[in-house]
Amino acid sequence: MLLKHLAVKTPSAPKAAVPEPVEISPEPQSPDPVAWSAPSPDTNAIVNSIGDLVYEWDLVSDRLVWGENLARTLGPLAESDLSSGMAYAQMLSPESTTSRYDAVVKSGRMDEGEGVPYQVDYALSTPRDASARRTIWIEDTGRWFRGEDGRPLRAHGVVRVITERHQKETRLAQQTQFDPLTGVFTRAHLCEQVRRIFDASERTRKPFAILLVALENLFGLNRTYGYDAGDEVIAGLAKRLSENLRANDMVARHAGNKFAVVLQDCDAEQLKAIAIRMIEAVAAAPFETSAGPVPATVRIGGVVGPREGRTTQALFQHAEEALDVARQRNGERFVPYTASLAREDSRIRALQMADNIVSALNERRVELAFQPIVHAGDGQTAFYEALLRVRLGDGSVVTPGSILPVAEKAGLVRLLDQRVLELALVTLSENETLNLSVNASLASILDPDWPDRLSAGVQAYPGVAQRLTIEITETSVIEDIEATSQAIASCKRLGVHVAMDDFGAGHTSFRNLRALAFDLVKIDGAFVENIVNSEDDRFFVRTLIDLARHLDLKIVAEWVKDEETAGLLRGWGVDYFQGSLFGSAGPETSRRPSQPPSPMTAGG
Repeated sequence: MLLKHLAVKTPSAPKAAVPEPVEISPEPQSPDPVAWSAPSPDTNAIVNSIGDLVYEWDLVSDRLVWGENLARTLGPLAESDLSSGMAYAQMLSPESTTSRYDAVVKSGRMDEGEGVPYQVDYALSTPRDASARRTIWIEDTGRWFRGEDGRPLRAHGVVRVITERHQKETRLAQQTQFDPLTGVFTRAHLCEQVRRIFDASERTRKPFAILLVALENLFGLNRTYGYDAGDEVIAGLAKRLSENLRANDMVARHAGNKFAVVLQDCDAEQLKAIAIRMIEAVAAAPFETSAGPVPATVRIGGVVGPREGRTTQALFQHAEEALDVARQRNGERFVPYTASLAREDSRIRALQMADNIVSALNERRVELAFQPIVHAGDGQTAFYEALLRVRLGDGSVVTPGSILPVAEKAGLVRLLDQRVLELALVTLSENETLNLSVNASLASILDPDWPDRLSAGVQAYPGVAQRLTIEITETSVIEDIEATSQAIASCKRLGVHVAMDDFGAGHTSFRNLRALAFDLVKIDGAFVENIVNSEDDRFFVRTLIDLARHLDLKIVAEWVKDEETAGLLRGWGVDYFQGSLFGSAGPETSRRPSQPPSPMTAGG
C-alpha cells in the first residue's frame, strides 16, 4: 500500500466518497522480491482530499501515471504532456538545482528490500512559448524500489505545491543573507563565505584579501543633510563599491557606515591597487540623494589572508586595526596591515586614551564609584572606597585598569588622583555620616607638592579629614620608603588616616612596616580569592593577619566573594570585608550607615 511507505499524515474526517480507480497499466513481471501495488482508491481519495497528488513511475517504460486531481493540483502545467518521466523532466524550471530523477537514479543508495525514501524540492514551469509563463514549486516525497540488477525499477510518491512556502523561505533567506538598505550581503553571511574561502586558500595556497571600507563623517552628513540622505549615501556607497569589484569578489555591510570587501586570488600588490581604485571611485562624483548631491570620502584598512591571520576572526581584527590607523593619518586613506602596524596601533590607541583623559578632566567627566567595606562581625557598612571612573565623550565609562597604565606613561595620573581627591572631599562635606578612602599613586606620593595640595583640600572642607583615608599600595611603599614615610606624616598632621593597599604583594619588611605609621592594611585580593581551595594561600593570608595583629593594625580583606571565604577570614580575626559578596562598586553610597562609625585608628 502507498500509505505504508509514505507515512502520509491524514486529518480525522468522515469517510470520503470513493472515486473511480485510476487506471494503471499492468506491470512487467520481475524477480523483485518486494511486492508492489498501486494505491487503492481509498488511498487516492484521502491524498486527494488534502490537496496532494499521487504518482507512479515505471523507470523501465518511463511511464508516469498520476492521480485524478492532476489538473486541480498543477493547474495550467497539467495541460502539457506529463505521461513520462522524460516529459515531466522537460517541465523543470531553470531555477531548480535538483530533480526527481536526481533523487531516484542518482541517489547512490541501495534498496535493502524496503525501498529507498526520497524527498526533493524543485520548480516546474510552463513552456517558454506559453502565453502566460507560470512557475510553481513542488515538494516531491516518495520511495523507489530496485530491480533484479539493483538499480531503481519503480517509484511512487506524492507531490505537493509549495510555492507560497518557498517564497516565504526565500524572503527569509534573503533577509538573513542581504542587508535590506543596501542589498549587499550581511556580515554574518559574508563571514560564512570568508570561512569557506579561508579553507580553500589553505589547500590551494592562493592568497585572498579583506578590505574594511569606512564612510567618513557620517555624523556630519546626517546633521547637514538629514538621516534619509545619510542612508541614501550608504546605499549608494554599497552600489559604487560593487561596481568596482571583480566578478568573484564580494561586498557586505559590516556595520553602520562600514563595508567589508573580500577579494579572491588577491596578493598585497593587487590589494593596494583595488583599494586606491575604490577610494578614487567614491570621491569621483557626489551621491545623488533626496537632499541633493552629497560628496563623500572613505578610509580603508586591508589585510592579506591567510598570511596575516590564521583564523577569519584574526583577519577581520587585523583589518580593523589597519582601518583605525588609516583614520588617524591625514595623508593615507588606505593602510595595509603589517606586523609592525599592531605596535603602531597600540601607540595610537594610547594617544587616543590620553586625549580622552585630558578631555574628561577638562570637561568634568571624571566620576567616582563607591564600593562598601563592611564590618566582618555584622556585615554593616563601615566605610566606602571611592574608585575612579572616566566617562568618555560617547557616554561609555572606563575603569582604572583601562586608563591608569596610559595615564602613568603620559604623566596624567597625578591629575586623576587630584580630581578623585577633590570629588571625595566634596562628597564627604555633603554627608557628615560618611567615611571614604581614596587611592594615591606613586607619582602623587613622590610629588613634593602633593602634601600641600592635600592640606589645601582638607582645609577647604572643615571636619572631613577624620573621615578620609588615603590608600597607598605596598609596591609604592617599597619603591621609596622615605617619600612614603613623609607622605604618611603629612596625612597624620592633618588628621587623615592612611591604609596600606594590596598588603602582601610587595613583601615589605617587618622593620619598614613597623616604622610606617599605617592605620590599617588591606590584604591583596589575589591571595584571598582562592583561600578555600589553596593551602598555600591560607597559610600566607594567616601569616599576613598575624603580622598585622602584632603591629596592632586593623585589617581589610579584599575580593571576598562567598560566605565560606568570609567565615575563614572572620575566624582568623579580620576586621573588615570588601568584595562582591557585600556589594560591587556603584555610583551611589546607598548603604551608608546612619551613624558615623568609629574612627579607623590603631585602637579602634
